[in-house]
Amino acid sequence: MSELAQLPLAFWVVAPLTILFAYTVFGMSGFGSTIIAIPILANWLPLTFLVPLMALGDLVAATAVGGANRRHVSVPELKRLLPFMFAGIVLGVTLLVNVPQGPLRAALGVFAIGVGVHAILNPSPRDTISPWWCIPAGTVAGVLAAVFGAGGPVNVAYLAGRLRDKSEIRSTVSVIISVSATTRTAVYAATGLVFKTALLAGAALAIPFAWTGIWLGSRIHVGLTQVQMRRAVGLILVASGVVLLARSLLA
Repeated sequence: MSELAQLPLAFWVVAPLTILFAYTVFGMSGFGSTIIAIPILANWLPLTFLVPLMALGDLVAATAVGGANRRHVSVPELKRLLPFMFAGIVLGVTLLVNVPQGPLRAALGVFAIGVGVHAILNPSPRDTISPWWCIPAGTVAGVLAAVFGAGGPVNVAYLAGRLRDKSEIRSTVSVIISVSATTRTAVYAATGLVFKTALLAGAALAIPFAWTGIWLGSRIHVGLTQVQMRRAVGLILVASGVVLLARSLLA
């Protein structure tokens, strides 16, 4: 707890607003909280604190969003993606200790920008991609989730090419993130990163802002058409990609 007490006043102003916005985006689209929050909060807190913290937050948020809309979840797509995501998480843990994070972060940023621009310019896709894309999509999403806690853009890119209903995409990606966050939280707990007083205190302080954001985002989601939803997700992806790319280049 002493680590949090030593943080400057600016943190206590920026952090609640960041968490609120990050989980408003999550409530609206089913992903995006980690990509938005970590680059901002990393100005004050180390990744060894932030990544487990956001994994806990995403676990709760994804369970709430996916559980409340369980009837919209695409079980066939879950069965395709999850085995390869687990393999990707195992590979990602290995990469985490052996590969420089800068190039991986930059690659994710470029990918997110590309997918986002495509969603904005082509909000009503007519073609459906092959289900075999689940192999690279699931694996890469697992790797990025383990390294950065940010596999959402890859999952959304795949599901947007397979599914047409906005609620189905949102609910399915929420379940995927819930499973991913559970797996990562177990790994972080095994390494001693979760059971720390400061981290648990940080999670408790963030909960009210996260829940408020999920509530707001869920209501925004209901009011959007399918085209508006795809464009909104596209804008989120572009913004997230720009932040990741800028952070990797500045680092």
